[in-house]
Amino acid sequence: MFHPTRTLGLLAAMVGVSAGVVNLGLTTTAAVATRAIEAVPLASPAGPNSAQPQLSVSDRGVLLSWIERRGPTATLRFSELASSGWSAPRDIASGDDWFVNWADVPSVIRLDNGHLAAHWLQKSGSDTYAYDVRLSYSTDDGRTWAPSFTPHHDGTRTEHGFASLFQMPGGGLGLVWLDGRAMQASHDGHGKGAMTVRFATFDTAWKQTSEMPIDLRVCECCPTAAAVTADGPIAAYRDRSDAEVRDIYVSRFENGRWTPGAPVHADNWVIPACPVNGPALSARGRDVVLAWFTAKGDQGQAYLAFSKDAGRSFGAPIRVDDAGTLGRVDVDLLPDGSAVATWIEFADQRAQFRTRRITSSGERGEASLVAGIAGSRSSGYPRLARRGDTFVFAWTESGEGGALQVRTATAAVPGTTSR
Repeated sequence: MFHPTRTLGLLAAMVGVSAGVVNLGLTTTAAVATRAIEAVPLASPAGPNSAQPQLSVSDRGVLLSWIERRGPTATLRFSELASSGWSAPRDIASGDDWFVNWADVPSVIRLDNGHLAAHWLQKSGSDTYAYDVRLSYSTDDGRTWAPSFTPHHDGTRTEHGFASLFQMPGGGLGLVWLDGRAMQASHDGHGKGAMTVRFATFDTAWKQTSEMPIDLRVCECCPTAAAVTADGPIAAYRDRSDAEVRDIYVSRFENGRWTPGAPVHADNWVIPACPVNGPALSARGRDVVLAWFTAKGDQGQAYLAFSKDAGRSFGAPIRVDDAGTLGRVDVDLLPDGSAVATWIEFADQRAQFRTRRITSSGERGEASLVAGIAGSRSSGYPRLARRGDTFVFAWTESGEGGALQVRTATAAVPGTTSR
């Protein structure tokens, strides 16, 4: 899951090598696969009327961003996790003309040079889905932010959103987003025409260096995902065929161009509408894991699949949920090649934010409860991140009177040894 990209923290040292297997401080995946992940509540830095959480990871720590509302004004804020807890929140930007949505959420990431990059959504016209991706950056750890700018220059008052930001190999910012420049705007819907997914880059001096399409017909409002492999960036999104098959596709950035999109798995889910359920990606070297939601046969199910060749091919899908899910998945690839996934389980009319560990051979760990949440859209997308031996979770709860509040928790990675 950025979502946003996952810039994974490196382990401090490799303990030893035995029988060709590198010991990364984890017990064998067979031993830990069935262990539960025990989430412990962590005081959230978000204030009242907060929602739209997002997590990102750098070599300096975990960043949490969210939106707080005061009347018509929305403010994007962020905090960084330290050993003593979350840092005091800082404001990035605010406005009363933002597009604020439970699924299309802002983000902030830290680049390799220490600069912070953030994005949010700002209305560009009176139509419901007329809004732009706005970008800004900070070179002083978030104390001040540059005037905002856009990665797209089509000038249409259409949808531009569901952005995923990531560190470009060699320096600078990369991002992918859904772009509705080929669609006709509408007051009560996404309108007609094809939604596209596009890509742009900025160098370390914040000069835009590229903008290009990745796929010219995709699902209208499912979040995108991006990650960086040893072979370059990879993007995931929900495709849309002429027959309304809306399966998850991936494309890889090679030799300055994006490869034609290819399905991760042929779910053949036919749905003449957008399910608002995007994929999640995590990468480490040439290893990739991708999680997604499908509801073929009208039953919500979540899956993940592993790749050993930087996303050129994926193994057989492995079921993530137990009895049924609302989706909204996230995933993180661990150093031993296993993965931890999160999802919203929906059974017996209850919704729960759950997590479990899954090995590349298909062993599933015990599903663990992170939090009980509302099953409505107000719960948004729960988030997962990892740095070193610690998982971080973020989600939105509904309190008294329906007020929203971002909550957080942490958990130790099962099987880790202290360093």
